[in-house]
Amino acid sequence: MPLKSTHYYFLLILKKLCLSLNITNSPSNPAPYSEDLRRKAVAAVKRGEQKTDVSKMFHISRNTLDLWVKREQETGDCQAITNFQQGCRHNITDWERFEAFVVQHNGKTQAEMAKLWGDGVTQQNMSAAINKLGMSRKKRRTAIANGMNSSGLSSRND
Repeated sequence: MPLKSTHYYFLLILKKLCLSLNITNSPSNPAPYSEDLRRKAVAAVKRGEQKTDVSKMFHISRNTLDLWVKREQETGDCQAITNFQQGCRHNITDWERFEAFVVQHNGKTQAEMAKLWGDGVTQQNMSAAINKLGMSRKKRRTAIANGMNSSGLSSRND
């Protein structure tokens, strides 16, 4: 068996083993490179070293190095960006108004409430927002005069 083929199968088995043990090499939000590494890489480029050589030396991509150099030229520093929004933009932002709205329209379905609220809010947005407030969407049982009882017989007295 050729060496390249053996290497491929080894990597495939290793990948399956890591997946079975729930080990991943790419977390959902990887940690940013250290500020020290960034400064050293940018300083090397400023000294006149080739970007390709610098990226190989520090084991970073050429694009990453280009972004650090550009950020350093624009802002004077190559620090990682920290204050950015995580998660989606919420369609409902005025939570006091929304809570009053839910109390006022508690007999309506979430889809009906979404139409009344407007602003492109969907039923799913309503559901998530109501859960965020810790409110329940369970309806109260209504008393129906001519309803059926648990035995299947009419509860009306004729």
